[in-house]
Amino acid sequence: MNVFAKILDELFPENFTCELCGKEIFDGGKFCKKCAERVTFNNGKTCPVCGRKTLTYALCLECKASAPQYARAVSALVYADGAAALVNKFKNGGAYLKNYFARLLCEKCRQFADADCVCFVPMTRKAERKRGYNQSYLIAKELAKTLKLPLLKNAVEKVKETPSQKTLSKREREENLRSCFRADRQIVEGRTIIVVDDVLTTGATVEAISVELLKRGAKRVYVATVASVEYSEKKVDVGAI
Repeated sequence: MNVFAKILDELFPENFTCELCGKEIFDGGKFCKKCAERVTFNNGKTCPVCGRKTLTYALCLECKASAPQYARAVSALVYADGAAALVNKFKNGGAYLKNYFARLLCEKCRQFADADCVCFVPMTRKAERKRGYNQSYLIAKELAKTLKLPLLKNAVEKVKETPSQKTLSKREREENLRSCFRADRQIVEGRTIIVVDDVLTTGATVEAISVELLKRGAKRVYVATVASVEYSEKKVDVGAI
């Protein structure tokens, strides 16, 4: 870091204002006291496979009915209220939040002791140009650095555009994503891979990528997302990228 950058960092630290309401804070945190109450960390009871918040330490009914192809998923936050607003901010200009999200996920990913690399959910070039960056890549890059694992930049490619999934059911999302991703066998064969994304709702996206990775010879697939929706037998599908 050069001298000018150090001065700016001292005068305007990253945690100078609350990430949700913009109120000035001086305690080195991310949120003011009021907004901190809006952010739920996913540190309680979770499904041991999909990693979503549950009422008990037991396999959720969805994972019982149809076991995912990935071995296990983890997430740092529960996708609701403050956490949902934070992820939305990250996807719409707040790219600097990658560092915070990577730190949160790093602790969650310590349990993937056999993982030997990291990859991410890709976007088409058109979609990435529109947003300006691939948010999943930004998190994956920082997470790989923290975990001291290689980042596989070209492991998976999104080969076709897909309509927005926000209003689609799980089955509709699966159809929407069919033959959407292509993995490179030369890169992924024999690897145990952590796939990074921003949000897990139905899990259709990471499931489609997991199927493709395993088909191309990956040994095992784990999933790490910044946030995931709380599991409920009567849940409403809230949508995700």
